[in-house]
Amino acid sequence: MCGIVGAAAGRDVPEILLAGLQRLEYRGYDSAGIAIQPREATSIDRRRTLGKVAELLEDVKREPMSGCTGIAHTRWATHGAPSEQNAHPHISNDRICLVHNGIIENFESLRDELKGTGREFTSETDSEVIVHLVDSYYEESNDLLRAVKEAVQRLDGAYAIGVMCRDEPGRIVAARLGSPLVVGVGIGEHYIASDVLALRPVTDRFIYLEEGDLVDITADALSFWNVDDESVIRTSVRIQAGTDEADKGAYRHHMQKEIHEQASVVRRTLEGRIGAERVLEAALGVEASTILDETDSITLVGCGTSYYAASVARYWIEEIAGISCNVEIASEFRYRSLVVPPKSLFVSLSQSGETADTLAALRIAVDAGFAHTITICNVPTSSLARESELVFDMNAGIEIGVASTKAFTAQLVDLLLLTILLARRKGGAPSREPELVRELRQLDKAIDEVLKLDSAISRLAQEFMDRPHALFLGRGPLFPVALEGALKLKEITYIHAEGYPAGELKHGPLALVDEDMPVVAIAPGNELLEKVRSNLQEVRARGGRLFVFADAAAGFESTDGEVSVIELPTIHETLAPILYTVPLQLLAYHVAVLRGTDVDQPRNLAKSVTVE
Repeated sequence: MCGIVGAAAGRDVPEILLAGLQRLEYRGYDSAGIAIQPREATSIDRRRTLGKVAELLEDVKREPMSGCTGIAHTRWATHGAPSEQNAHPHISNDRICLVHNGIIENFESLRDELKGTGREFTSETDSEVIVHLVDSYYEESNDLLRAVKEAVQRLDGAYAIGVMCRDEPGRIVAARLGSPLVVGVGIGEHYIASDVLALRPVTDRFIYLEEGDLVDITADALSFWNVDDESVIRTSVRIQAGTDEADKGAYRHHMQKEIHEQASVVRRTLEGRIGAERVLEAALGVEASTILDETDSITLVGCGTSYYAASVARYWIEEIAGISCNVEIASEFRYRSLVVPPKSLFVSLSQSGETADTLAALRIAVDAGFAHTITICNVPTSSLARESELVFDMNAGIEIGVASTKAFTAQLVDLLLLTILLARRKGGAPSREPELVRELRQLDKAIDEVLKLDSAISRLAQEFMDRPHALFLGRGPLFPVALEGALKLKEITYIHAEGYPAGELKHGPLALVDEDMPVVAIAPGNELLEKVRSNLQEVRARGGRLFVFADAAAGFESTDGEVSVIELPTIHETLAPILYTVPLQLLAYHVAVLRGTDVDQPRNLAKSVTVE
């Protein structure tokens, strides 16, 4: 959630950098800092403050800064508590200056090595290890580029860094692996930032660094190297004005745009949180290790879509982590007697972080004696975030459509990361972590493949346009996805829809099935497939019209007038709930468009439910 801004230019840059930090405030942070290389001085002017960027601005107003090269940062504490001492930029030997986003997993061994050579550390951060490491290599080469190249070879984990050297004015060397970093291209000036939003006032041309890229930046030139230390050319793209997240861009509705953003949301949610084969625990926050160590059971609480995300996670947590998991609707949790097991972790889920029922549930949980609290939300400055011990920021970006889409996907990804971390501690199969991390790295590509089915799903939507009811079926962790699919349809189309566990069909809902009742089945080729097949035969025997979302392994075939099959890409069964959500969102969207409803602002509903 940290923010980086840097500039090498022919004009003063402090104002540009501070404005960039302000545009990144939405990401959440607890301290801020800036370092400027004055024009004529062989020194680095650094200012750091605990708290908001506004306080840093006041500091600079009192004692103005001037210079053409600089780096700036907003920090969300991971290693080391929020403090001015732990704030970025970090400096080594009054010579090398660095800002860093991400987690360095091997920082302790590197710190011990560097301390052994006489280097003194002034912070508790993993980031300070990098600046001392770069400086140690700079002593050998007197070349900032070479020093950074050698230093990053020693780092395990995720990083985006920007580095300046007192003895090489006008130059920034930057690199990324697992954390976002973009280069802004100007005329006689170049920039770096963790988000293009920071640089929109000064340029509309950007170069997205690829994994393992390193870039050497001056006001007049850019040079790139890839992960194999080969010189490469990276092409810039132009981002036109008016394509901010709050703008629909080329899409007809915000909801449509947000559905199609989900591959990039997955990438953003994972950035800085996974290494090559591990989830980076410190990304959760300073106290993550202690809290997870002290967790023997977990309660997940949310409303609506968030509750369904929690319901999926219960399957993951109990299967993968092997610990007891309870899932509660926040509005019900508030009004019943609680029995809280020892060492129980309370996790609240909310897109806005202001949902009244969920916020009340958190306060009740604290009073009831839950050992620790975590919130997973999309607004790191929200009430839930402020009142929870740890905040797991969804990084989904602004979600404007009332019916949640990309936030649900981000919640599921974060819940799976949390599951993996719990499994690491609680005796889950250790071999599954590398496997699941590798699969998560491929998830965005699978979502992109599903989004290519948009036209096919749009045609399918015509079958629902005039139907008064619909039934959604799933089994296991796909059952909550059926509930979410039904919720999306009813929210924006006003068609009455229900989600049901497929195995319960014969215990009541089968009475509703006839030729006018479309039945949507979620049926990946997993161990429950044959059970689902039997349930669907019950539908066909009553004349029901089946719409099946399945992969090739499931072996379903379309039959004229009886069964329509939408084939999805094959994916690891653990990630199937995330992938199978996307076509159900598209189905609801296209049915709503056909019915002419208000897609983004459906009647009677609000985006942030701040009343009971």
